[in-house]
Amino acid sequence: MTKILVTGGAGFIGANFIHWVLKNRDWEILNLDKLTYAGNLENLKAVEGGSRYEFIQGDICDGPLVNDLMRKVTHVVHFAAESHVDRSVLEPAVFVETNVLGTQVLLQAASKNKIKRFHHVSTDEVFGALELSDGKKFNEETPYNPHSPYSASKASSDHLVRAYGDTFGLEYTMTNCSNNYGPYQFPEKIIPLFVANARENKPLPIYGDGKAVRDYLYVDDHCEAIALVIEKGKPQETYCVGGDSEKNSIEIAETILEALGKTRNLMTFVKDRPGHDRRYAIDHSKITKELGWKPRVTFEEGIAKTIRWNIDNMAWVENILNGEYQKYYKKQYGGK
Repeated sequence: MTKILVTGGAGFIGANFIHWVLKNRDWEILNLDKLTYAGNLENLKAVEGGSRYEFIQGDICDGPLVNDLMRKVTHVVHFAAESHVDRSVLEPAVFVETNVLGTQVLLQAASKNKIKRFHHVSTDEVFGALELSDGKKFNEETPYNPHSPYSASKASSDHLVRAYGDTFGLEYTMTNCSNNYGPYQFPEKIIPLFVANARENKPLPIYGDGKAVRDYLYVDDHCEAIALVIEKGKPQETYCVGGDSEKNSIEIAETILEALGKTRNLMTFVKDRPGHDRRYAIDHSKITKELGWKPRVTFEEGIAKTIRWNIDNMAWVENILNGEYQKYYKKQYGGK
């Protein structure tokens, strides 16, 4: 039986992955999450008490705990990370601790306990930035060139994973994905933030000129890609996972405002973030050719599902907005 230690499984992508696996595979899941501001067990209410799912509250930096859990599983899928660029500018040390030191603790325990496969979930942000008009995309051969504390910490963790493979023989795979969106996404990220603000006729804060482009990937497509890499991916290989949906911030805002019947006057341009990359885009031809994966959900389908989910689950959103995130939002945007 495949039993997977999922780190950060109460967060956005981790929770969606757990739901996807329990629905589509016969694997067992052991979920380790510290339950920081972005970890929410409400995301997993539907699977609580299931025979193939167990939750453990704990820190990936806790060596004895991590080592004990590694004895109980066959595979690791490592989502746990501080992931918001704005927060990394304000608190870079936290990102180094979790994303770098925490990953090292996991790798050490995985190596010691001879885990069959350590799958590391990374980001396209480690590659730096592309020009808006050059048509190029990131792929598995793109050199690393991170620009924010967040992306630098993720790049460091990627290098550690490969080092443990080369030095200690740990079998690993890695995916570098583009911007995920979908259910359970914490409302500091652009799509759920804009939906929440638009519903209440609050400003939609758009950095700089609003033309920075991201490649959007519906979260269920990402979950399927990870599962295929675990099952069929070649050991010690990296796979880039993209959504074929390049959109800038203005386009995201316009789509959401139109769907909710709101005026464009809510779009508010704010000072650009430091080190803001202009464009990300992923070439997923390797995973498509080798494993047969490609994104199933178009942006039009995915954004409609996501807006509907956020509207139908406003109690979930409001619980977050009235709690930890509200403090951060006020600090960033003056309480607007």
